[in-house]
Amino acid sequence: MATVFAHAYEKGIDIQPRKTNIVASLVRDRYVQDAIVILENTPRRAATAVRKAIESANANLLNNSKVSIDPKTIRISRIVVTTGTRMRRYMPASRGRALPFEKISSNIFVEVAGEEKVKKSADKEDGSEKKAVKSSVKKVDDKEKK
Repeated sequence: MATVFAHAYEKGIDIQPRKTNIVASLVRDRYVQDAIVILENTPRRAATAVRKAIESANANLLNNSKVSIDPKTIRISRIVVTTGTRMRRYMPASRGRALPFEKISSNIFVEVAGEEKVKKSADKEDGSEKKAVKSSVKKVDDKEKK
């Protein structure tokens, strides 16, 4: 069985990376189905963004891979949260001043891995047919000898 990988990259999420990374650590190295259930029951705002990224990577694996994948074997192999773009803003302060602050966004990278479905090999079927043919040939030979 071969392992197949796919990834998704969610950019510009308006949640700070530290808060998003807390949610991402809940589902790191888990099966995709388990991770989705965990994120649906997590009461943090970043949970929806992480769930969408995982579902996107899962769909990429199932739809874009050339081989058929067993959905039960899909795992999150890597999930990384990095800082995105920063928007500089200013808050008015007393005596005509302006205090600067930044709105930080997050980028989420999700990589999933799945196992290829096992196909029934033609060799096993041919081997059983060959055995059946050999046994029928032996029966015919036994009848001719009698």
